[in-house]
Amino acid sequence: MSVDSLINRKLHLKEQYNRHRARKRLFVGILIPVVILLIGFAVACGSADIKFMDVYAAIFRKFFPLILGGTDAGHVDIIIWNLRLPRILMGVLAGIALGSTGAVMQVILCNPLADPYMLGISSAAGFGASLAIVLGVGIMDGPNMIIGNAFVFSCLSSGLILILSGRRGAGTETMILTGLALLFFFQAMMTIIQYFGNADAVKAAVFWAIGDLGKADWRKLSIAAPIICAGEALLIWKSCDLNIMNTGDAGAKSLGINVQRTRIFALSVCTFMVAAIVSFTGTIGFIGLVAPHIARMIIGIDNRILIPASGLIGAVLLVFSDTLARTIIPPIILPVGAVTAFLGVPLFVYLILKRNGDTA
Repeated sequence: MSVDSLINRKLHLKEQYNRHRARKRLFVGILIPVVILLIGFAVACGSADIKFMDVYAAIFRKFFPLILGGTDAGHVDIIIWNLRLPRILMGVLAGIALGSTGAVMQVILCNPLADPYMLGISSAAGFGASLAIVLGVGIMDGPNMIIGNAFVFSCLSSGLILILSGRRGAGTETMILTGLALLFFFQAMMTIIQYFGNADAVKAAVFWAIGDLGKADWRKLSIAAPIICAGEALLIWKSCDLNIMNTGDAGAKSLGINVQRTRIFALSVCTFMVAAIVSFTGTIGFIGLVAPHIARMIIGIDNRILIPASGLIGAVLLVFSDTLARTIIPPIILPVGAVTAFLGVPLFVYLILKRNGDTA
């Protein structure tokens, strides 16, 4: 093969790579306006119908009162700002957190079935919430008792796994098995507490654990948003190391990556992100499992793009599920955790069948 043909082939491969990379970035660029439009659509839907453009008019009127005359739309503004928008924005944050952490967990645990709840975070949060709701025992007092308990016990569960994973010779299998053990342990403890509680308290604890965005407000958003944004930035910052870890622990170590340190760092960030969301919303399943698989099928395994793409797909899935939960049987609002399970199971089966068909 001549030198000119080698140069042309190299240029052709480089051009193909650049086009592929541009398509991946374009996909993420498309997802951002899709999320913004979906927010407006979700806010407009509900028992009280609001015109799509009135949603954005109310938002712009809030931030630019001089331009739009500062008029007040009365009950429309109240519905948008006090009821629906905090709920939808919490759904966006939860979807981003669950989708992104699901993609990272599947890399660091070397398991395509890994999700943010695999390490017992959800059951630990449910146990902490049950302590506060049923027994009135909490680390914090007042209205923050349930949130504080859920957050602390979520971090406790992951902290135990981090301690074990820091031991020499502890691999991903140890982390997964320990996480499953903690999951069943906290579920058993939660069941015992609820067994001795009164009917109303047990009902409240069960409803909390199902997963719901109805508890969202601006104060909770102000707490969760900085944690999610900072965690997302840290995961993207570590995405190059996570790409190398796709080759396996031995390959990553040969390329100079401290696998154990990277795994513990990524797991710690994922823990804080998921704990922050679970504390406010309860357990919302399948988003962290399905969203990364959808993103991976479309854009590949490059974590620099996969992590934000999984987060945005998670936001789309969760906001869409919540819109269904609020509108499918009006005026009853179904728990969004149940709706994501209904949508997630057939979608996940479809992804498995499609993947098997592509590899056949």
